[in-house]
Amino acid sequence: MSQLAFGVHTFASVPEADGRPLPHAQVLRDVVAEGVAADAAGLAFFGVGEHHREDFAASAPEIVLGGLATATERIRLGTAVTVLSSNDPVRVFEQSSTLDGISGGRAELIVGRGSFVESFPLFGYRLEDYEALFDERLELLAALVREEPVTWSGRLRSPLQDQAVHPRSHAAEHGGRMPVWVGVGGTPASVLRTATHGFDLMLAIIGGSPAQFAPFAGLYRQAMAELHPGTTGRVGMHSPGLVAETDAEARALLEPHWMRFRNRIGRERGWGDATAREFEAAAAEHGAIFVGSPDTVAQKVVWAVETLGIERFDLKYDSGTSHEDNLRSIRLFGEEVVPRVRALLGR
Repeated sequence: MSQLAFGVHTFASVPEADGRPLPHAQVLRDVVAEGVAADAAGLAFFGVGEHHREDFAASAPEIVLGGLATATERIRLGTAVTVLSSNDPVRVFEQSSTLDGISGGRAELIVGRGSFVESFPLFGYRLEDYEALFDERLELLAALVREEPVTWSGRLRSPLQDQAVHPRSHAAEHGGRMPVWVGVGGTPASVLRTATHGFDLMLAIIGGSPAQFAPFAGLYRQAMAELHPGTTGRVGMHSPGLVAETDAEARALLEPHWMRFRNRIGRERGWGDATAREFEAAAAEHGAIFVGSPDTVAQKVVWAVETLGIERFDLKYDSGTSHEDNLRSIRLFGEEVVPRVRALLGR
C-alpha cells in the first residue's frame, strides 16, 4: 500500500478588507507566510496556481515558490497549475529545474489547461488552438523532463534539434526526475493523454461529487498498466475547502466568499447566480467542498480516499478568505485532519 500524502493549494485569491480588495503585494506576502505555515504543519506539498486576473495575485507563481524555497525546509513546492497551453515548455522546465535546485530537490509541476482563458490573448495565442496547444506542449514537456538533448517538432512552436536545456534539476543530478502531474477536470481523453506521457494524474474536483471521478482514476490506472508496464503512476485530487474549530464556523466563514466568487464567474460565463442550496450540496457529505471541523473534514477525506484510491489529497484552502482564517485552516488541516485520516485508514 502506497504512502498517502497531503498538500494545500492557493490561487492567491484577493480578499476584501473594509469593502476594498487588499493590494496584490500584500496578498503575495501572505501567500509566502501561508507556505511557511504549511511546512510547519507537516504537510507534503504547497502549490500556487497561475492566473492573470485582478482577483488573483499570482500571475508568476514560480517567483513566489522561489521565495518559499528559501523560507521552508521540507515541504515540496510547485505550481497548481501552470497553464501550459500559454507557456513555453522550455521556459517552464527551466523555471522548475531552477526551483528544484534552490529547494534541494523539492520542486513539482502540476500542469493543465486551466479554467480561465485570459492568458491566451495576453500572450498572443488563439483560442482556436486551445486543444492543439496543450497537446503539443505536453508532448514537448514530456521530452524535456527526461533531461536529455531534445529533438522535437510541432505545428505551433519552432522545432528543437538535439537541444540541451539547463540547469539540470537536483532530481536528475541524483538519478531521478522532477515529478509532473497533469490537472484533469474529468474527460477520458485528458486522462489517457496523461497516461500516454507517464505523468501523474491530479483530479481537479471543484463541483459535483468526487465519486463521479472514480471511473477516471480507474481508466488512468488501466492505461498506465498497458502503456508503461511496471510503472505505477499516482492519482491525486484537489478540492476547495476550509477547516475551522466547528462545522458551523467553517461554513459561515466560507459560504459568503464562495458565493461571491461563484457569482462573479457565473456572470462572466452566463451561468446566473448561485443559491444557498448549491453551496449546501457542495458542502454536504459527498460534495466537492471539504469544509467543517477537523473531524468532519477528516471523515470526508477518508471517504474520498477510499472511493478514488488516491495517493494524494490537496486542499485548496483559500477562497477569498482572510489571511488569518487561511493560516488557521492550514494549521488545523496539517495538525488535526491529517493525523485523523491516517489513524482511520491505518496509513
